Amino acid sequence: MISHLGRAFAFCILAAQATAQDAFVLTSPALTDGGDLPADLKCTRDGGDGVTPPLEWMNAPEGTKSFALIMHHYPQGRIEGVDEPSQYWLLWNIPPETTSLPRGNPASIGDEGADKDTRRTGYTPPCSPPGSRHEYTITVYALDGEADLLPTGDSIGVDWSAMTLAIEDEIIASSSIAFWN
Repeated sequence: MISHLGRAFAFCILAAQATAQDAFVLTSPALTDGGDLPADLKCTRDGGDGVTPPLEWMNAPEGTKSFALIMHHYPQGRIEGVDEPSQYWLLWNIPPETTSLPRGNPASIGDEGADKDTRRTGYTPPCSPPGSRHEYTITVYALDGEADLLPTGDSIGVDWSAMTLAIEDEIIASSSIAFWN
């Protein structure tokens, strides 16, 4: 039986292999890779509206049957590839014809997992403590299946560990954007 840490490490390796395919690209009209989160997308405490950023992807590989998306960050003291990150957005069952998610995802495309604090399903806007900066990563995954191990519907029971375990064998490509807040 593989431990959570072993799965996390294996998932990072699989995701890195999938990202080697540079034709599949995630972009955002609001985010710049390596840039700062725009003020209007910050949490309400920091003056933003706290909604999801607009995202676009192109050149999905042949055989893509669905997409999944994870937004996460590693808090101080957690190590990528060793520890599980904090999850900010878990989204799966995104139809294969989808090439973008508008700001706020008003059509509720896909199914959502637990928020950062496992209190509800959905997106948690970045809200770094005053005076600190954290790096957040959004990754979209092209899958050759439909994440059958995950429920068909929003579920607070789906956390980072459950999500990564469910999609790890179905990833055929991935692309990420990282930003700071």
